[in-house]
Amino acid sequence: MIELAYRCGESLGLSVWTQDEAGPFQTVPYGGESWAPEGEPQRYPHEYVRNGTAKIVTLFHPATGEVRLTGVASCTNAVLHPWLKQELSDILAKLPPAMALDAETNRAVWNLWRIGLDNPLPLPNDSPPLRALLVWDNLSGHKTPSMVEWLIQNGVMPLYTPLGGSWLNMAESMQRILKRRALDGQHPNTPDEIITWFEQVAKAWNRKPTPFEWGGKRAARRARSRQRRHALGGSGACTRHPIQQSPETTVDKWQRSCQVTH
Repeated sequence: MIELAYRCGESLGLSVWTQDEAGPFQTVPYGGESWAPEGEPQRYPHEYVRNGTAKIVTLFHPATGEVRLTGVASCTNAVLHPWLKQELSDILAKLPPAMALDAETNRAVWNLWRIGLDNPLPLPNDSPPLRALLVWDNLSGHKTPSMVEWLIQNGVMPLYTPLGGSWLNMAESMQRILKRRALDGQHPNTPDEIITWFEQVAKAWNRKPTPFEWGGKRAARRARSRQRRHALGGSGACTRHPIQQSPETTVDKWQRSCQVTH
């Protein structure tokens, strides 16, 4: 379902976003490349003070590469939910007007994103037009009834990644890129420094964002490679060429002829 959202959601007129939280990030030296005068490499202190931590809350739009980010000291529901509602309200306000559909067709559009789910979200009888899809992790805080009700009432369908399936959330990749650019080779002294660096990196990224594509050329190469393999029974082994069957011996022919005669 989530792969379908990535591949077809935008073409169906839906804005597909992913959300995730990263951290906590400590006030410790981070390894990596850094700028320093030639012959004077950057040196880290042998002691450092653990001066608190920071977390990053990210909302990512794969189709355009736009990232919306804020830094927080903690990421409880009381912090995450208001921020997410504010950001999604701003996103929905900038979308083109929803297409007018009759009640039956509108419900069928919503039900398309509930197919195959063990516990599909209940929908109200007067559901608004579906306008966006939100991919995020399968956490209890993401299933708070008040938050889910707000999403549905505003035309946003939440799609939860399965347990052990966080790799389906593209925001994970976005956060890894931002972390490298913000912290590699740095030694923050306060959580506020970490937050400031992340927000500056996100602002710079949005000047020329890179769209993300699900699968892409690498997935196509893997698919072609699987097609060229010939699976073998009894294990996960395979061959690049089909194994030729042994030629039928005289004894085999005689046994087969006896079976046909009887």
